[in-house]
This record gives sequence, C-alpha cells and structure tokens, in this order.
Amino acid sequence: MTKLSVNINKLATLRNARGGNVPNLLKSAKDIEDFGAQGITIHPRPDERHIRYQDAHDLKKIVTTEYNIEGNPVPKFIDLVLATKPTQVTLVPDAVDALTSNAGWDTKTHALFLKETIATFKQHGIRTSIFVDPEIAMIEGAAQTGTDRIELYTESYAEGFNIDKEKSIQPFIEAAEIAYKLGIGVNAGHDLSLDNIAYFKEKVPHLLEVSIGHALICESIYLGLENVVSMYLNRLQ
Repeated sequence: MTKLSVNINKLATLRNARGGNVPNLLKSAKDIEDFGAQGITIHPRPDERHIRYQDAHDLKKIVTTEYNIEGNPVPKFIDLVLATKPTQVTLVPDAVDALTSNAGWDTKTHALFLKETIATFKQHGIRTSIFVDPEIAMIEGAAQTGTDRIELYTESYAEGFNIDKEKSIQPFIEAAEIAYKLGIGVNAGHDLSLDNIAYFKEKVPHLLEVSIGHALICESIYLGLENVVSMYLNRLQ
C-alpha cells in the first residue's frame, strides 16, 4: 500500500488567520494519525505564514508516524531539520516569496549543492528526498546526489487529468520506472486529490508515499477529516 502523509500547512494557515491556537495543530496532527494516516508533512517557509519553526519542534514530540519536513535548504532550514531530526526531509527549490511549490530541482545544475546537503542530512540518519519534475534527465541527476527518494511534482498530471488522463500520467509512469531502476524510492505530491489519486496510484509503479495537503483539507471542510483520510486510504490500497 502507498503511504499517505498529510500536509497540515493549511491548518496552520487557518490558525494564524485568527491568532490563538484554533485549530490546535498538535491535536490535529494526532487525530490525523489516529484516523489512519501514516505520516505528517509540514513545509515551513521563511516568513512562517503557516507553519512556524516552533511548530516543527513541537510536532517532533508528538508525531509517532513518519514525520516529513519539506523546504528549501537555506541555512535556517538546514538547522531546523538537524535539530528536529524528522523521518524524512524533502528538498524543494522554493523562492522566498513563493505562494506554493511550482517547480522541481534542476539536479544537473545544482548537483554539487544537493550532494553536499544530502550528505549532511544522511550523516544524521535522516532519509532524504528531492522534489523533481517527471523528466528522465532530472531523475538521473538525482541519482548522482545520493538521495534516498524523489518526490514527483504532480501539478501537470492534476491539470491534465480531466483533459487526457492517459497522456498526463505517462511521464510519471516512465519517471517512476527509471527511478526504481536507479535504486531511488518514489514519492509524489502537489494537487493530488480524491478525484485523481486512485488513477495515479493504479498507473504509477513503485509508489511509496504521497503527500497531500491543500485538496485534503478543502475536501475535509465538506466531508469531514476522518472520512477524507479514510477515503484516501481506501483509494491507495
């Protein structure tokens, strides 16, 4: 079964919108685990507009499933990851002012930087993943960095799903096959939803984990968080 890691950034956004501690991020994370999710993902950004750096430390104390921290490995982020030692760190090339992740790494251009950064994390026993577009050259480049996994950036699949799902899924099938042959684990995330996740899981081989936040939280507003987590798990079986 492909594991579901729930990104709780949007819950932090809602909390921060009113100040205080509603919704309670720590309780939400524990409830999501109790509902069956196999991981919690956060993506702190420098302006702390949703996840705060203190949240990362607080969550470390209570998350009992896989704990995944995503972000651009600037010095402050690297220090945070080394201090909290999550299960996995996912490296994302976000601009400081990025609204959301919008591109994978150029693993050829940034090969040395990624290799050195990944080596640092792995020395501390932290599993590493690189956010990449479904391009063969970028996956081959990722293999040279020493990363444990890649996370396939799935926006193009989500955008094309209702137009031509067979065409939109094909690059991800090929990318996953190449990664597997190169000995890299395959994760995926970005704009996956209840509408498109089952087909993605069915067609993309060797899929270890998906990280889903925005769609899951929005769907939960209508359907209830426990129901939505269960529905994702059902589609991922």
